[in-house]
Amino acid sequence: MSMVVKKLLIISFLALFQTPASKVILFYGDSLTAGYGLSTDEAFPAVIEKNLNQKGKPTKVVNAGLSGETSAGGLNRLDWVLKQPVDMFVLELGANDGLRGLPLDQTQKNLQAIIDKVKTKYPKARIVIAGMLVPPNMGQDYTASFRKIFPDLAKKNNATLIPFLLQDVAGNEKLNIADGIHPNVEGHKIVAGNVLKVIEPLL
Repeated sequence: MSMVVKKLLIISFLALFQTPASKVILFYGDSLTAGYGLSTDEAFPAVIEKNLNQKGKPTKVVNAGLSGETSAGGLNRLDWVLKQPVDMFVLELGANDGLRGLPLDQTQKNLQAIIDKVKTKYPKARIVIAGMLVPPNMGQDYTASFRKIFPDLAKKNNATLIPFLLQDVAGNEKLNIADGIHPNVEGHKIVAGNVLKVIEPLL
């Protein structure tokens, strides 16, 4: 047996024991993704990464959350964030637009532009959209129109929808920090579960 054949056999043998390449999940959002009031390791993206790796699903999570971010701000900084490979893009933006009462047609345009850029740069990447709600004091029409943005975008772009990111967390003082808006450590664990139910089958 020649040395070349031996080397090829050794390489093939070792390949059987190599771990599969990690999937890169980019979480792109605001303070909810960033883990406002907590360490990054306690925010739901890090909880998800740990969970998936423990299940034998090699995953690298990139937390690109920025507190106070709007859809316009997210669009402006996207090119820099997309310099790294992405297998799954989880879009969690729009809540700050709603809380500030910004025009919803512009919010939807910004989110669509973000999705378009991701698709252009990484056409095989899975797109996941996190649904959000705004408080009723914004007015019934505004609240209803805001809620529709996320399922409409998911349908238009053949993306996967997380119906409401803060399901079972929003409004529960035991699961939020003192401001009553941002999840605490236990709240982020529940948010991670909400997200995992949607993204795990896609991996």
